[in-house]
Amino acid sequence: MTRANADNAFDYIFTSESVTRGHPDKICDQISDSIVDHFLKQDEDARIIAECAVSSGVIFLSSHYASSATGLDLSDIARRTIREIGYPKNIFNADDCTILTSIMDHSKDDYAALNLASMSDAEINQISARQQTSVFGYACDHTPALLPIPIWLAHRIALRMDNKKVLKKLPYLLPDAEIQVGYEFKDGKPSRIHSITIVATQAVGSEIGQSDLRNDLIDEVVKPVLKKEKIALDSDTIININPDGERRGGPAVHSGLTGRKTGIDTYGGFARTSSAALSGKDPMRIDRVGAYIARYAAKNVVAAGLASECEVQLSYSIGYAEPVSLRVRTFGTAEVGDRDIADRLREVIDFRPGAIVRDLGLNRLSSGSDGFYRQLAVYGHMGRSTPEVPWENTDLAAGLK
Repeated sequence: MTRANADNAFDYIFTSESVTRGHPDKICDQISDSIVDHFLKQDEDARIIAECAVSSGVIFLSSHYASSATGLDLSDIARRTIREIGYPKNIFNADDCTILTSIMDHSKDDYAALNLASMSDAEINQISARQQTSVFGYACDHTPALLPIPIWLAHRIALRMDNKKVLKKLPYLLPDAEIQVGYEFKDGKPSRIHSITIVATQAVGSEIGQSDLRNDLIDEVVKPVLKKEKIALDSDTIININPDGERRGGPAVHSGLTGRKTGIDTYGGFARTSSAALSGKDPMRIDRVGAYIARYAAKNVVAAGLASECEVQLSYSIGYAEPVSLRVRTFGTAEVGDRDIADRLREVIDFRPGAIVRDLGLNRLSSGSDGFYRQLAVYGHMGRSTPEVPWENTDLAAGLK
């Protein structure tokens, strides 16, 4: 039974949005997660919260941390990240933009080296949630990644927009674009692409007109993505390229803030998510890693063939290690009961904060030259294969069966 039949829903169109790496909100996410990576490279037990705001020529960084890490030049991390994003200097100059910082070091009062790998079960149980939150994980059989198809396809197009070969062919583009994909559903199942809308920004002085921009983006972005993913347009599919005319972009035009794109980071609005931001938080923050373990649980349920659609809800209260609630919903698509699936998940996954970090190795992933969490800050935290993320593994599927 499909969700549509279970809920007596009618046919509908669903839209999801993604953005490219130069969108101001995503500049902030990347800076914040670059700071998280910087701490974790030196100290896997670092506790760090990093938030960022950006506007025309100005960055504001706020950071609270407890760590044994040294050499923490957060302004340098921000400049390096902006440089890599690739704005022309006359739009956003990493070298001379103003950076304001508010940094609080809590190491003397709030730092402890945990060594999770050697902890006993009783010691893991002493690591309680330090935030109160409800988080949601979701998976469905729309795509090979078990992600809803509107957000999955929007991310593929955003990634193509940031491709170096594409930017070399279309040098007039700025790294700030918004992509929306509308997908038509029949009886609760994906049927066809209803629409693709791309809002691309251009450098000042660009003489590329609307017609050339449209042709360039269809030829260099839309068609290659659809060909690779083996998805066909039809005669009724709507493609909008800058439907309201020429656009300028970057922080000089619209400001940015860490954690403002929670829908883009998760399921594109297709499923419930918590209200908490994911970026800028160390792995011991349950409002971040709880979302990852919930996705891991939901994806393995679908991968096991227990349901074609699954939502996992986890609720945590301060002072408790175990979630106070684990709820599964399969929207009438499962062959077994939702309570049975929840019981199976409890048997194969340890949902305590310390166990999540230990079992998925979330405090040991930042050692590469590109970091780890910074790479998650664009194109979504869920349903991705680059970098390899442990919550996308389906290694529990056989056990759940």
